[in-house]
Amino acid sequence: MRAYRFIKEKTKPLNAKENALRSIRFDRPAWVMQGLPAYALHYRGVNHEGYTGGGHDCPIGTRWKDIWGTGWQKEQEGVMGFPRVNPLAEVSALRTYRWPDPDDERICGQIYQQAAEFPHDDRFLAGNHRDTLWEKTYMLVGMENAMVYFHSEPGFMREVLHHIMDFQLGIARHYAALGVELVYMSDDLGTQRGPLLSPRIVREFIAPEYQRLFDFHKQRGVLVQFHSCGKVDAFLDMWMDLGVDILDPVQATANDLAAVRQATQGRMALHGAVSSALVMQGPAERIVAEARSRMWQLGREGGYFCAPDQGLPYPQGHLRALQEAVEQYGHYPLQPPA
Repeated sequence: MRAYRFIKEKTKPLNAKENALRSIRFDRPAWVMQGLPAYALHYRGVNHEGYTGGGHDCPIGTRWKDIWGTGWQKEQEGVMGFPRVNPLAEVSALRTYRWPDPDDERICGQIYQQAAEFPHDDRFLAGNHRDTLWEKTYMLVGMENAMVYFHSEPGFMREVLHHIMDFQLGIARHYAALGVELVYMSDDLGTQRGPLLSPRIVREFIAPEYQRLFDFHKQRGVLVQFHSCGKVDAFLDMWMDLGVDILDPVQATANDLAAVRQATQGRMALHGAVSSALVMQGPAERIVAEARSRMWQLGREGGYFCAPDQGLPYPQGHLRALQEAVEQYGHYPLQPPA
Protein backbone atom coordinates (compact mmCIF):
# COMPACT_ATOMS: atom_id res chain seq x y z
CA MET A 1 0.00 0.00 0.00
CA ARG A 2 2.83 2.43 0.84
CA ALA A 3 4.55 1.68 -2.47
CA TYR A 4 1.30 2.26 -4.34
CA ARG A 5 0.80 5.66 -2.68
CA PHE A 6 4.39 6.59 -3.52
CA ILE A 7 3.89 5.73 -7.20
CA LYS A 8 0.72 7.79 -7.36
CA GLU A 9 2.46 10.79 -5.78
CA LYS A 10 5.37 10.51 -8.21
CA THR A 11 3.13 10.38 -11.26
CA LYS A 12 0.50 12.97 -10.34
CA PRO A 13 0.08 15.78 -12.90
CA LEU A 14 2.14 18.92 -12.45
CA ASN A 15 0.34 22.11 -11.56
CA ALA A 16 1.14 25.32 -13.41
CA LYS A 17 3.67 26.57 -10.86
CA GLU A 18 5.58 23.28 -10.76
CA ASN A 19 5.66 23.12 -14.54
CA ALA A 20 6.96 26.71 -14.75
CA LEU A 21 9.74 25.93 -12.28
CA ARG A 22 10.77 22.90 -14.31
CA SER A 23 10.85 25.00 -17.45
CA ILE A 24 12.95 27.71 -15.78
CA ARG A 25 15.36 25.01 -14.58
CA PHE A 26 15.46 23.13 -17.91
CA ASP A 27 14.20 20.15 -15.93
CA ARG A 28 11.68 18.13 -17.96
CA PRO A 29 8.56 20.33 -17.99
CA ALA A 30 5.39 18.65 -19.19
CA TRP A 31 4.24 21.43 -21.52
CA VAL A 32 5.27 24.79 -22.95
CA MET A 33 3.62 27.72 -21.19
CA GLN A 34 2.77 31.17 -22.52
CA GLY A 35 3.89 32.93 -19.37
CA LEU A 36 4.57 32.57 -15.70
CA PRO A 37 1.55 31.89 -13.50
CA ALA A 38 1.82 34.82 -11.12
CA TYR A 39 -0.20 37.04 -8.81
CA ALA A 40 1.62 40.36 -9.05
CA LEU A 41 1.88 43.00 -6.35
CA HIS A 42 2.76 46.55 -7.30
CA TYR A 43 3.25 49.85 -5.54
CA ARG A 44 1.42 53.02 -6.53
CA GLY A 45 3.47 54.62 -9.27
CA VAL A 46 4.87 51.45 -10.82
CA ASN A 47 2.67 52.08 -13.86
CA HIS A 48 3.44 55.81 -13.79
CA GLU A 49 0.48 56.82 -11.63
CA GLY A 50 0.52 59.96 -9.54
CA TYR A 51 -0.45 60.22 -5.88
CA THR A 52 -4.01 61.21 -6.71
CA GLY A 53 -4.61 59.87 -10.22
CA GLY A 54 -3.18 59.36 -13.65
CA GLY A 55 -1.83 56.22 -15.24
CA HIS A 56 -2.09 54.58 -18.61
CA ASP A 57 -5.78 53.69 -18.41
CA CYS A 58 -6.71 57.37 -18.70
CA PRO A 59 -8.51 58.71 -21.79
CA ILE A 60 -6.41 59.87 -24.73
CA GLY A 61 -5.17 63.41 -24.14
CA THR A 62 -4.88 63.09 -20.35
CA ARG A 63 -1.85 64.78 -18.76
CA TRP A 64 -0.58 63.98 -15.28
CA LYS A 65 2.52 63.82 -13.05
CA ASP A 66 3.69 60.54 -11.56
CA ILE A 67 5.08 60.07 -8.04
CA TRP A 68 8.53 61.09 -9.34
CA GLY A 69 7.32 64.38 -10.81
CA THR A 70 7.66 63.20 -14.42
CA GLY A 71 4.95 64.69 -16.62
CA TRP A 72 3.03 62.23 -18.84
CA GLN A 73 0.56 62.42 -21.70
CA LYS A 74 -1.71 59.63 -22.94
CA GLU A 75 -1.56 59.70 -26.74
CA GLN A 76 -2.66 56.30 -28.09
CA GLU A 77 -5.37 53.86 -27.06
CA GLY A 78 -4.06 50.60 -25.63
CA VAL A 79 -0.51 51.94 -25.30
CA MET A 80 1.18 53.50 -22.26
CA GLY A 81 1.55 57.26 -22.08
CA PHE A 82 4.71 59.14 -23.00
CA PRO A 83 6.96 61.13 -20.63
CA ARG A 84 6.92 64.78 -21.69
CA VAL A 85 8.28 66.67 -18.64
CA ASN A 86 11.59 65.64 -17.03
CA PRO A 87 12.06 67.07 -13.51
CA LEU A 88 15.85 66.51 -13.49
CA ALA A 89 16.54 67.79 -16.99
CA GLU A 90 18.90 70.37 -15.45
CA VAL A 91 21.77 69.19 -13.26
CA SER A 92 21.09 72.03 -10.82
CA ALA A 93 17.59 70.65 -10.16
CA LEU A 94 19.09 67.79 -8.16
CA ARG A 95 19.80 70.14 -5.23
CA THR A 96 16.13 70.72 -4.48
CA TYR A 97 14.57 67.55 -5.90
CA ARG A 98 12.54 65.47 -3.41
CA TRP A 99 12.83 61.73 -3.98
CA PRO A 100 9.71 59.60 -3.44
CA ASP A 101 9.74 57.60 -0.22
CA PRO A 102 9.15 53.84 -0.68
CA ASP A 103 7.73 53.73 2.86
CA ASP A 104 5.13 56.40 2.11
CA GLU A 105 1.77 54.78 2.81
CA ARG A 106 0.40 56.30 -0.40
CA ILE A 107 3.04 54.35 -2.35
CA CYS A 108 3.50 51.05 -0.50
CA GLY A 109 0.10 50.69 1.14
CA GLN A 110 -1.56 49.01 -1.82
CA ILE A 111 1.11 46.29 -1.85
CA TYR A 112 -0.24 45.00 1.44
CA GLN A 113 -3.85 45.40 0.35
CA GLN A 114 -3.17 43.32 -2.76
CA ALA A 115 -1.27 40.68 -0.79
CA ALA A 116 -4.20 40.23 1.57
CA GLU A 117 -6.32 39.16 -1.43
CA PHE A 118 -3.82 36.58 -2.74
CA PRO A 119 -5.76 33.28 -2.91
CA HIS A 120 -2.62 31.12 -2.35
CA ASP A 121 -3.29 29.02 -5.44
CA ASP A 122 -0.76 27.51 -7.84
CA ARG A 123 0.72 30.88 -8.81
CA PHE A 124 3.86 32.68 -7.76
CA LEU A 125 3.43 35.66 -5.47
CA ALA A 126 5.30 38.30 -7.45
CA GLY A 127 6.50 41.88 -7.07
CA ASN A 128 7.07 44.49 -9.76
CA HIS A 129 10.12 46.74 -10.26
CA ARG A 130 9.05 48.22 -13.59
CA ASP A 131 11.47 50.83 -15.06
CA THR A 132 14.03 49.44 -12.66
CA LEU A 133 16.88 51.86 -13.26
CA TRP A 134 17.83 53.12 -16.73
CA GLU A 135 14.29 53.80 -17.90
CA LYS A 136 13.43 55.62 -14.68
CA THR A 137 16.60 57.65 -15.18
CA TYR A 138 15.72 58.91 -18.64
CA MET A 139 12.17 59.64 -17.51
CA LEU A 140 13.61 61.92 -14.85
CA VAL A 141 16.51 63.38 -16.81
CA GLY A 142 15.39 63.12 -20.44
CA MET A 143 16.78 60.63 -22.95
CA GLU A 144 19.09 63.00 -24.82
CA ASN A 145 20.26 64.68 -21.62
CA ALA A 146 21.09 61.32 -20.03
CA MET A 147 23.14 60.26 -23.05
CA VAL A 148 25.19 63.45 -22.74
CA TYR A 149 25.43 63.50 -18.93
CA PHE A 150 27.00 60.03 -18.77
CA HIS A 151 30.03 61.75 -20.33
CA SER A 152 29.78 65.39 -19.19
CA GLU A 153 28.23 64.92 -15.72
CA PRO A 154 29.14 61.41 -14.56
CA GLY A 155 28.85 62.30 -10.87
CA PHE A 156 25.32 63.59 -11.38
CA MET A 157 24.33 60.42 -13.21
CA ARG A 158 25.80 58.16 -10.54
CA GLU A 159 23.85 60.04 -7.86
CA VAL A 160 20.59 59.78 -9.79
CA LEU A 161 21.08 56.08 -10.43
CA HIS A 162 21.95 55.43 -6.80
CA HIS A 163 18.86 57.24 -5.48
CA ILE A 164 16.60 55.34 -7.87
CA MET A 165 18.05 52.05 -6.69
CA ASP A 166 17.65 53.11 -3.06
CA PHE A 167 13.94 53.48 -3.83
CA GLN A 168 13.76 50.07 -5.53
CA LEU A 169 15.48 48.45 -2.55
CA GLY A 170 12.95 50.08 -0.25
CA ILE A 171 10.14 48.59 -2.32
CA ALA A 172 11.97 45.24 -2.36
CA ARG A 173 11.89 45.18 1.44
CA HIS A 174 8.11 45.41 1.35
CA TYR A 175 7.94 42.57 -1.18
CA ALA A 176 10.29 40.48 0.97
CA ALA A 177 8.16 41.07 4.06
CA LEU A 178 5.25 39.49 2.18
CA GLY A 179 7.27 36.53 0.91
CA VAL A 180 7.33 37.15 -2.83
CA GLU A 181 8.81 34.30 -4.87
CA LEU A 182 9.30 36.18 -8.14
CA VAL A 183 10.04 39.77 -9.17
CA TYR A 184 9.72 41.52 -12.50
CA MET A 185 12.44 43.97 -13.51
CA SER A 186 12.65 45.95 -16.73
CA ASP A 187 14.93 48.31 -18.62
CA ASP A 188 15.00 48.60 -22.41
CA LEU A 189 18.71 48.43 -23.21
CA GLY A 190 18.50 47.54 -26.90
CA THR A 191 17.49 49.13 -30.18
CA GLN A 192 16.51 47.23 -33.31
CA ARG A 193 20.15 46.97 -34.37
CA GLY A 194 22.28 47.10 -31.23
CA PRO A 195 22.67 48.40 -27.68
CA LEU A 196 20.95 51.64 -26.74
CA LEU A 197 23.74 52.33 -24.24
CA SER A 198 27.31 51.27 -24.84
CA PRO A 199 28.38 48.13 -22.96
CA ARG A 200 30.99 50.27 -21.18
CA ILE A 201 28.37 52.67 -19.84
CA VAL A 202 26.20 49.75 -18.72
CA ARG A 203 29.15 48.01 -17.09
CA GLU A 204 30.41 51.10 -15.25
CA PHE A 205 27.18 52.89 -14.30
CA ILE A 206 24.24 50.49 -14.50
CA ALA A 207 25.50 47.02 -13.53
CA PRO A 208 26.84 47.97 -10.06
CA GLU A 209 23.43 49.38 -9.12
CA TYR A 210 21.64 46.35 -10.56
CA GLN A 211 23.88 44.19 -8.39
CA ARG A 212 22.46 45.75 -5.22
CA LEU A 213 18.88 44.80 -6.09
CA PHE A 214 19.77 41.37 -7.46
CA ASP A 215 21.79 40.53 -4.36
CA PHE A 216 18.85 41.47 -2.14
CA HIS A 217 16.42 39.19 -3.98
CA LYS A 218 18.80 36.35 -4.73
CA GLN A 219 19.82 36.06 -1.08
CA ARG A 220 16.14 35.29 -0.45
CA GLY A 221 15.78 32.75 -3.26
CA VAL A 222 13.55 35.00 -5.38
CA LEU A 223 13.25 34.36 -9.12
CA VAL A 224 13.86 37.29 -11.48
CA GLN A 225 12.24 37.92 -14.86
CA PHE A 226 13.98 40.76 -16.68
CA HIS A 227 12.40 42.64 -19.58
CA SER A 228 14.40 44.39 -22.28
CA CYS A 229 13.33 45.16 -25.81
CA GLY A 230 15.69 45.26 -28.77
CA LYS A 231 18.91 43.51 -29.70
CA VAL A 232 20.33 42.33 -26.40
CA ASP A 233 23.14 39.88 -27.13
CA ALA A 234 25.72 42.33 -25.72
CA PHE A 235 24.11 42.01 -22.28
CA LEU A 236 23.34 38.29 -22.03
CA ASP A 237 26.42 37.45 -19.96
CA MET A 238 25.76 40.37 -17.60
CA TRP A 239 22.19 39.26 -16.99
CA MET A 240 23.17 35.65 -16.40
CA ASP A 241 25.96 36.71 -14.03
CA LEU A 242 23.51 38.91 -12.11
CA GLY A 243 21.08 36.01 -11.80
CA VAL A 244 18.29 36.63 -14.30
CA ASP A 245 16.13 33.50 -14.48
CA ILE A 246 13.84 34.49 -17.38
CA LEU A 247 14.66 37.00 -20.12
CA ASP A 248 11.71 38.74 -21.77
CA PRO A 249 10.70 39.37 -24.55
CA VAL A 250 13.56 38.24 -26.87
CA GLN A 251 12.50 40.42 -29.79
CA ALA A 252 12.32 38.18 -32.85
CA THR A 253 13.20 40.77 -35.50
CA ALA A 254 16.15 42.21 -33.57
CA ASN A 255 18.02 39.11 -32.38
CA ASP A 256 19.66 36.01 -33.79
CA LEU A 257 17.38 33.69 -31.84
CA ALA A 258 19.50 30.59 -32.42
CA ALA A 259 22.57 32.41 -31.06
CA VAL A 260 20.64 33.71 -28.05
CA ARG A 261 19.42 30.19 -27.28
CA GLN A 262 22.91 28.75 -27.63
CA ALA A 263 24.35 31.38 -25.28
CA THR A 264 21.65 30.89 -22.65
CA GLN A 265 20.92 27.17 -22.92
CA GLY A 266 20.65 25.64 -19.46
CA ARG A 267 21.32 28.97 -17.74
CA MET A 268 18.50 31.42 -18.52
CA ALA A 269 14.96 30.78 -19.72
CA LEU A 270 13.51 32.83 -22.57
CA HIS A 271 10.06 34.39 -22.86
CA GLY A 272 8.56 35.80 -26.07
CA ALA A 273 10.27 35.52 -29.48
CA VAL A 274 7.03 35.34 -31.50
CA SER A 275 7.07 38.33 -33.85
CA SER A 276 4.68 41.07 -32.70
CA ALA A 277 4.25 42.21 -36.31
CA LEU A 278 3.08 38.73 -37.29
CA VAL A 279 0.69 38.45 -34.33
CA MET A 280 -0.73 41.85 -35.23
CA GLN A 281 -1.10 41.20 -38.97
CA GLY A 282 -1.77 37.47 -39.17
CA PRO A 283 -3.05 35.37 -40.76
CA ALA A 284 -3.73 32.75 -38.10
CA GLU A 285 -2.02 30.00 -40.11
CA ARG A 286 1.28 31.87 -40.09
CA ILE A 287 0.98 32.56 -36.37
CA VAL A 288 0.53 28.83 -35.72
CA ALA A 289 3.55 28.01 -37.88
CA GLU A 290 5.65 30.63 -36.10
CA ALA A 291 4.69 29.31 -32.66
CA ARG A 292 5.61 25.75 -33.64
CA SER A 293 8.92 26.92 -35.05
CA ARG A 294 9.83 28.93 -31.95
CA MET A 295 8.88 26.15 -29.52
CA TRP A 296 11.11 23.73 -31.39
CA GLN A 297 13.96 26.21 -31.85
CA LEU A 298 14.02 27.59 -28.30
CA GLY A 299 12.22 25.12 -26.06
CA ARG A 300 13.10 21.55 -27.00
CA GLU A 301 14.80 21.09 -23.62
CA GLY A 302 12.64 23.45 -21.60
CA GLY A 303 13.59 27.00 -20.74
CA TYR A 304 11.05 28.68 -23.01
CA PHE A 305 7.71 30.49 -22.61
CA CYS A 306 6.01 31.02 -25.98
CA ALA A 307 4.49 34.50 -26.32
CA PRO A 308 4.53 37.63 -28.50
CA ASP A 309 7.70 39.67 -28.21
CA GLN A 310 5.78 42.83 -27.27
CA GLY A 311 2.65 43.68 -25.35
CA LEU A 312 0.27 45.32 -27.83
CA PRO A 313 -3.51 45.47 -28.40
CA TYR A 314 -3.55 42.47 -30.75
CA PRO A 315 -6.64 41.15 -32.57
CA GLN A 316 -8.26 38.62 -30.25
CA GLY A 317 -8.51 36.01 -33.02
CA HIS A 318 -4.76 36.17 -33.55
CA LEU A 319 -4.08 35.73 -29.84
CA ARG A 320 -6.40 32.73 -29.81
CA ALA A 321 -4.50 31.20 -32.73
CA LEU A 322 -1.25 31.53 -30.79
CA GLN A 323 -2.78 30.08 -27.64
CA GLU A 324 -4.29 27.14 -29.48
CA ALA A 325 -1.00 26.43 -31.24
CA VAL A 326 0.85 26.29 -27.92
CA GLU A 327 -1.82 24.07 -26.40
CA GLN A 328 -1.86 21.70 -29.38
CA TYR A 329 1.85 21.43 -30.16
CA GLY A 330 3.52 22.38 -26.88
CA HIS A 331 3.45 19.04 -25.05
CA TYR A 332 6.77 17.33 -24.33
CA PRO A 333 8.51 15.69 -25.98
CA LEU A 334 8.09 18.35 -28.67
CA GLN A 335 7.86 17.34 -32.29
CA PRO A 336 9.69 19.24 -35.05
CA PRO A 337 7.47 21.37 -37.24
CA ALA A 338 6.83 20.11 -40.73
